[in-house]
Amino acid sequence: MSCIILRPANVVGPKCSHGVVHDFVKKLEADSSHLEILGDGTQSKSYLHIDDCVDAIIKAYESNGDHVEIFNVGTDDQVSVARVAEIVVEEMGLDGVDFRFTGGVDGGRGWIGDIKSMLLETSRIKSLGWRPKLSSAEAIRFTVKQIMKQ
Repeated sequence: MSCIILRPANVVGPKCSHGVVHDFVKKLEADSSHLEILGDGTQSKSYLHIDDCVDAIIKAYESNGDHVEIFNVGTDDQVSVARVAEIVVEEMGLDGVDFRFTGGVDGGRGWIGDIKSMLLETSRIKSLGWRPKLSSAEAIRFTVKQIMKQ
């Protein structure tokens, strides 16, 4: 049996219809005076651009033999939700946006089931020669630019 299982980090890209980057852009397009941010803003996660995710899928597929392989796919860094908000505001060219943190649940999480901190161990996929081209912050910044062009 041949099988590839990929566990990606938070994937971002211009066609995503939900998620923190998409949600922040849409909220700010509706009202650029303030931004409601779920949680306390300290949630810290890895963000992977869709192009890097596709490259990882191709690399894993090309290297798979006659066995089951499991790969975590992500960046080597994390970005806080507060920093995601700052990047979105910067890329949208906005000033004076009031960030309103909801406080969240269970120690500052954005919602029940939200993960406070996430950074995947990615050495297995890297052993195939794959590396993300963009860091988490770069993936967020590039995604906002792509969304704004649409």
